[in-house]
Amino acid sequence: MAATDCAVALVDKPAGVTSHDVVYAARRRLGDLAAEATGAAQRVKLKIGHAGTLDPFATGLLLILVGRATRLQRYLLHQPKTYRVVAHLGWRSDSGDVDGVLTQSGLVPENPQLPTGRLELPVPAHSAIKVEGERLYAKARRGDQFEPPVREMTVYRAERMQLLGERATFELDCAGGTYVRSVVATLKDAYCEELRRTRIGELSVEDAVPVERLTLDSLVDPLDALRHLQLRELSGDEGASLVHGRRVSAAGASEGEAVRLSVDGRLLGVGRASHGDLRAETILASSLEELAAR
Repeated sequence: MAATDCAVALVDKPAGVTSHDVVYAARRRLGDLAAEATGAAQRVKLKIGHAGTLDPFATGLLLILVGRATRLQRYLLHQPKTYRVVAHLGWRSDSGDVDGVLTQSGLVPENPQLPTGRLELPVPAHSAIKVEGERLYAKARRGDQFEPPVREMTVYRAERMQLLGERATFELDCAGGTYVRSVVATLKDAYCEELRRTRIGELSVEDAVPVERLTLDSLVDPLDALRHLQLRELSGDEGASLVHGRRVSAAGASEGEAVRLSVDGRLLGVGRASHGDLRAETILASSLEELAAR
C-alpha cells in the first residue's frame, strides 16, 4: 500500500473519453495493482483525484492524485500549462472544438496569429462553469440562449509552428484557467480540431503513460511532483513541531510563499511563510513515524 498511499500518476489521456473516465480507470488499475502487491483478495479501494481535466476531444497530460496526494490539488491545479493546438480555419463550431456542430465560412486568414498577454475572453458555451447553479454545457445542449461569462485568461507565448491550407498549428504557454478554445476563437472563423497538453508546470507528457500501462513503479513521489515549490529540509524536531500545529522559522522563505516540507527525503506537506515563521498549510502524515513508514 505504501506506493499508493501518497503519489501522483502522470497519465497520457487519449481522445474520445472524458477525464473522469480516465480517473475511474486509474482507480481500478491502481486498486488491482495494490491488491496484487499486498496479497489482498479484492481490489484495494483508493482515494483518487485529479489536478485539472481535459475536454473529451483533447489528449495529453493528466495528473492523477492518489491517496493523500489528493490534498495537494491546489498546488498543482493552477500551474502554467503548455498546449499544442491545431486550429481548423474557415470553419466555426458551436462548442469551439471538433465535437460541435460545424459550419463552413470559407474565410481563411492569410497570417493567423493568436494573441498573448492578459485577455478578457468569454468562456466556451460548452464548458463546465456553473451559471445560476447549472453547467453551461447543459444550457447549451438544451438550446438555451445565454451570454457566456467573460474571464481573464493569460497567454504567455503563442507560437505558430505550421500553416498548411486550412490548418494552423500553434504551441501555447498559458496560465491555469485559460480556455484554449476561447483563444482560438479570437481567429473568428476557426475551431480547435486537435488539442494536446504537453506540460503542467515542470511535469511533461513525455514522462506520462496511458492509464492501462500504469504500474506502481510509474507513480511519481509527491516531493518530485511539487518541485516547482522551494524545498525546506526539516529536522526531526521541526517536523514534529509542524505536525502538532506549532511554527518554525521561515529560514529565508518569502512572505506568503508556499514551500515543500521534507523530513529525511519524504514530503511531510506544504507550509507557508508568514511574518518570519513557517506554518503547516497541508500535512500528509499525523506523525513522523507514520511518514517514515510510507
